[in-house]
Amino acid sequence: MARQVTAHLFSSVNGVVESPNEWQFDAFGPEEGELMGRVIGPVTDMVLGRTLWQEWSEYWPSAPADDFFAQFINPLRKHVVTSTLDGELGWNSTRIEGDPIEYVRTLKAGEGGDISVGGGIETVRSLFLGGVVDRLILTTHPVVGVGRRLFDESVPVTRLELLETTQTGVGNVIMTYALRPAD
Repeated sequence: MARQVTAHLFSSVNGVVESPNEWQFDAFGPEEGELMGRVIGPVTDMVLGRTLWQEWSEYWPSAPADDFFAQFINPLRKHVVTSTLDGELGWNSTRIEGDPIEYVRTLKAGEGGDISVGGGIETVRSLFLGGVVDRLILTTHPVVGVGRRLFDESVPVTRLELLETTQTGVGNVIMTYALRPAD
């Protein structure tokens, strides 16, 4: 069975995905937690942009050992999209050399469990539009956000296929998309 590549982002109704910690905290219930557990369960590798990797690598290695996300993220193999970080990265991380789309395509064809694309915005956008992300999951919160969107005016018209949708008890809508094949 081929490895699946999934990106999961929290989104506002108006498409903002930047800094969801500023607006999603009051609308996260058991259904969201169950989905996250189901999505991350088979993951053995994660692709991260430089900024998110730097933020997480400063926090998660020293997070409490019983923290659910720390137990997931710390042992995971991490692949970092960066043109500025030099030297040994540490934290079970590898710098992506060359084209990130080709790198993920090769990673996907290799051995292991599923692959998660953790961000940032440009990394998720380019890998999704590059055709290497199989599923884009957007948990849309009932809030109008302020900040950057995943798909801004730089993205051409792109058709998506809705694979699944769920409304949760706290008012979120979880939508799973794939790129729609060209006609």
